[in-house]
Amino acid sequence: MMKIEKFEIARIYVPTKRRLLLDPKKVDDIAASILQEGQKTPIMVRADGERFVLVEGLHRLEACRKLGEQTIAGYLVQARKH
Repeated sequence: MMKIEKFEIARIYVPTKRRLLLDPKKVDDIAASILQEGQKTPIMVRADGERFVLVEGLHRLEACRKLGEQTIAGYLVQARKH
């Protein structure tokens, strides 16, 4: 079973193609929810040298960033092997 960890938001890289899917309204809605209830669903990242690459959870990540959070809860996953 995967363990939830805390990741520094500043060390998480979001691939350019993934950034194109960002919906500012959704970020605002999730930020409001996080303020009221906290972060319920962890993001997923994979290790890439000294940084992490976002796999899943773009809107949650950006909502936490907007709220001024320094860390975010997430799972560390392995890169897919082709």
